[in-house]
Amino acid sequence: MAKLHITWVKSGIGYNEVQRRTLKALGFHRLNQSVTHNDCSSIRGMINKVKHLVKVEEESS
Repeated sequence: MAKLHITWVKSGIGYNEVQRRTLKALGFHRLNQSVTHNDCSSIRGMINKVKHLVKVEEESS
């Protein structure tokens, strides 16, 4: 199964509460942090909500 390597690159300050909660739900705690998730539709939907705040790289394993 493919993995997604997601990096938080832009602050959530000034954006609505839903987008800030989405960053927390993805597992972020601080700016420039990276997390890895399995590639599934729910994670893709969360990334789509905050695509302007994160950078996504696909890893094939």
